[in-house]
Amino acid sequence: MSKKGLDKNSVIGLVLISAILLIFSYITRPTEEEVKAKELAKQTEQVEQEKATEDKTLPFQQPEEIVSIDSLTPTKDSLQDIALFTQYGPFANSLKGEDQHFTLENEKIIVTIANKGGRVSSVELKDFHTYDSLPLMLFNEDSSRFNLELTIPGITGGNSIRQINTEDLYFETSETAFTISGTDEKSISFKLYGNSKNEYIEYVYTLKGNSYVVDFDVNTVGLDKVLSPHSNLFMNWNMFTPNQEKTIKNQQHISTIYYQYNNSEMDYINPMKYEEQTLDASIDWIMFKQQYFNTTIIATKTPFLKTDAKIKTIELPEGQTKNYVQGMGTDLTIPYNGGSTESFAMQFYFGPNKYETLKNVGYGIENSIDFGWPVIKQVNKYIIRNVFLFFNSFGMQIGLVILLLTFTIKLLLFPITWKTYLSSAKMRVLKPEIDALKEKITDKMKLQQATMSLYRQTGVNPLAGCIPMLIQMPILFALFRFFPATFDMRQKSFLWAEDLSTYDSIYELPFHIPMYGDHVSLFTLLMAISMIFYTKANSQMTAGAMEGPMAGQMKIMTYLMPIMMLFFFNSYAAGLSFYYLVANVITILQQWVIRKWIVDEEKILAKIQLNKIKPKKKSGFAAKLEAKMKEAQQLQDKRKKK
Repeated sequence: MSKKGLDKNSVIGLVLISAILLIFSYITRPTEEEVKAKELAKQTEQVEQEKATEDKTLPFQQPEEIVSIDSLTPTKDSLQDIALFTQYGPFANSLKGEDQHFTLENEKIIVTIANKGGRVSSVELKDFHTYDSLPLMLFNEDSSRFNLELTIPGITGGNSIRQINTEDLYFETSETAFTISGTDEKSISFKLYGNSKNEYIEYVYTLKGNSYVVDFDVNTVGLDKVLSPHSNLFMNWNMFTPNQEKTIKNQQHISTIYYQYNNSEMDYINPMKYEEQTLDASIDWIMFKQQYFNTTIIATKTPFLKTDAKIKTIELPEGQTKNYVQGMGTDLTIPYNGGSTESFAMQFYFGPNKYETLKNVGYGIENSIDFGWPVIKQVNKYIIRNVFLFFNSFGMQIGLVILLLTFTIKLLLFPITWKTYLSSAKMRVLKPEIDALKEKITDKMKLQQATMSLYRQTGVNPLAGCIPMLIQMPILFALFRFFPATFDMRQKSFLWAEDLSTYDSIYELPFHIPMYGDHVSLFTLLMAISMIFYTKANSQMTAGAMEGPMAGQMKIMTYLMPIMMLFFFNSYAAGLSFYYLVANVITILQQWVIRKWIVDEEKILAKIQLNKIKPKKKSGFAAKLEAKMKEAQQLQDKRKKK
């Protein structure tokens, strides 16, 4: 090197040395796996140091090896274990296990619990079977989910967090399956451990001998050292309900989610829609309701929090529409206050949609039985249902129960039927005089005045027949809603119908008729025929009471209504068609008896003529109506003169 700077040889030497250093650095650099292992080793060392610090603050105790830190040393054979520890932290050891199932059985249900996730994986109802005579399963393991989402601190500390799903982890139990009966009860406990046996989440299931209810308690012990501060337990629950009845379509029209806000009104998702709703208040219970059965989870002491609470109905995946009816799911929040020992009490109801059974469970879940709109619902709950239960208590065929129920209702409504017929009879005997007025008076306004005057003189009220009909309408509508909601009709046969809760079929068509179907329901066919005779008898009864366009409309309805009902009821419950058949026959007989032996039209005419000569005192309403009609007539006369 000269005083002036670097000579040529020095520059070449420096370049060569730099090149050698770069090549050496590239060749000896650590691989990606080595970098990851080094980072994981550092994180593991940090966790071990934190654990050692915590242990110093605790009284001395014999160490219990739940998670061995040494086994997670980042060697080439344990990188996967280290990654799992990084993700699941104190619950990493529960990732491995052998699948086991435990059955809890009583007189009514068989509940199967899986140790993976500690959840109820399936439920069988012992007293019932599907339409195809298979065991009736409310849900199965492969088409349902129950998971608690736990929040633990992140491995890097600070505000970082990790989400742990209990459905991925194996719970431990020292107990075995059991069967009980009568008034006995027994419990089984499943525990998911954290760092030690003093840190765990516990599921306790308690079953009584003669009940559809399973008590379900979630207990947390020592999790204040494991879970993130101010975190709750987030529950994810969903299922695809299996096909249980004759037709999936009828089940879909009823299957949906019902729920009740804390000490408030019940609500539900429209069963004809797939939608998701965010719940804006704390929740007492959530019900996954099928046509005749349901699965309900109830918060028995403290309600579920509204935090992140949602419900949703889920469209079935392609290829499952023949096996399942409806998808339903909910996300609920179980409160956790960060204590060393906490408990949250719940119940599962696995059973039929039977009003009396649900009412015995309590919490208002019996309100999920759809008896109709408020007024109709009261008629069904307090009148129709009690009469039905009375006859059903004798153990006779359900078809005979429907027959007696119909006869009783028609007997109670007989005074209304008689009043309606009497009003029609009065209108009929007045028809000749009304026809005479029509021939004499051509002016419509004057004819109306004269007709009203005749009604007033004879004491006939043209609206008297409408009022009794309005009175009995709630009962007719109530029965329409009562039969589909009545569990006792399920799989009950009568005559040729093998199941009154669904349609009866005497012939399967080789083609499908829109809005009718591909079968012929005999009960529906007989009901339509009876309706033709009923409407004809009714038109004869009201002859004279209705004329002009109204009479023409009644004649059209005579033939149109039976056809409409034939299409509408062909795929409906045979029990409902049978009820309307019997009701129409009884009504026809009632009208015949009234006309033959009770109402004498000659006596009615004589009484009407006698009323003409009696002095009449106009009511305030009648006087005002007559005055208005006179004013209208005078105004019309003035306009004609102009």
